[in-house]
Amino acid sequence: MRKVFNDSALQKQFDKDGYVRVPFMSPERVEKLKKAFFDTLPKSGGTIMPADVSTVDVPEITYDFTFIDKNPEYKQLVFDIITKEFAPEVEKYLAGFKPIIANFIRKKSEGGEVPLHQNWAFVEERKYTSVSIWCPLVDSTVANGTLQVVPGSHKRFGEFRGPMVPWELDEIKKDIIDKFLVPLETKAGDAIILDDSIVHYSAINKTTGLRLAIQLILMPKEIASVHYNLDPSDPREIKVWEVDKDFYMMFNPWMKVAEPKVIAKFPYKQKFLTVQEFEQGLKAPKIDEEQVGLLNRIKKLFLAEA
Repeated sequence: MRKVFNDSALQKQFDKDGYVRVPFMSPERVEKLKKAFFDTLPKSGGTIMPADVSTVDVPEITYDFTFIDKNPEYKQLVFDIITKEFAPEVEKYLAGFKPIIANFIRKKSEGGEVPLHQNWAFVEERKYTSVSIWCPLVDSTVANGTLQVVPGSHKRFGEFRGPMVPWELDEIKKDIIDKFLVPLETKAGDAIILDDSIVHYSAINKTTGLRLAIQLILMPKEIASVHYNLDPSDPREIKVWEVDKDFYMMFNPWMKVAEPKVIAKFPYKQKFLTVQEFEQGLKAPKIDEEQVGLLNRIKKLFLAEA
């Protein structure tokens, strides 16, 4: 498995928990990025809403991410600002990673719940890992809706994740929120670097202040990104698209797009897990460990026979 971190101690912790906490930015740089958010906001086209999409049913959107802004030029501007500012830390912590999506995440008072989910799969996760750097620009607490995760849930569920692929944990989301989440209260300027496959959530902002954070999604430099697409009109087959940063710049989760390069297809059958199966899955080998485990068992067998 390709390594994620330059530092072996961070890599070990990440492999175990699916995330690490690191110091990231000075207070001066935090203020610089807060100013950039407000300075660029007039260029926003506004959040894509259900009325803007006719191809599929869109649930009510209670959060504000740059990624679902209507204006691709604004998305590009935010991407350029964030990737430039984060570049030294990306180089410091990550082993040859490139950015593909950048977000300001804004939670207004009494709003902003982000439903329990895993991020999309941006890479073939049996071989590679994509990560999100999540960095709050104000102190992030339980009260204002901080990030919450299920430690160790990475690379164990929903391997083929895309916007139209039904999520196998969908029917037990409330159970997971009630029983398994750990809140990650984080000071402004510190960062959580998480595996995009980790199960996570954030609640509404119950304070009177704005909760502002940044998310930067990155993947190994040497490979192309993948996108798993399931056509709702024929949900029997998942197509694997080869895509790049520009695809995500123009894309939103609900639009019907001209099909990019298809590099693979495979049958799909919908399945939803029970709480018991989720608990068992947390103890099972991760998908990137299964082949290693098989090779180790074969090796032990040959050694025993020698």
